[in-house]
Amino acid sequence: MTRARFIEVEVEAGNNCDFSLHRIFSVVEEPKEVVRVEAPGIRGELAMVEVIGWGEDGPCPAYAAIVEDSGEGHALLIFGGDDGIRTRPLDSDSPWSLDDPAQTGEPCLLLDKTTPYVPAE
Repeated sequence: MTRARFIEVEVEAGNNCDFSLHRIFSVVEEPKEVVRVEAPGIRGELAMVEVIGWGEDGPCPAYAAIVEDSGEGHALLIFGGDDGIRTRPLDSDSPWSLDDPAQTGEPCLLLDKTTPYVPAE
């Protein structure tokens, strides 16, 4: 008998993102550390961006996992630290920072399961 595995995303609004999220996802495919993902920008345009997790001490790993999503069947979940994830443009050479306006913070991203991403090496 196989046991179900779950990922709990619990992020409180704070310095990294403006809203809280508490949700539990059933894992379909094991999480992999990820460094880039194709994500919608501020104006809705899709672009490959760098991604990290964000926690109390700053940057930490971000992960990608295929999960069950009641509305879509399966989806790609991008998640990170206790304070969520951060993204920045690929052409950015600035360090990860809460003060950089080119970077954005989110509790997580729930994307189409076919969304391209780049695993960490």
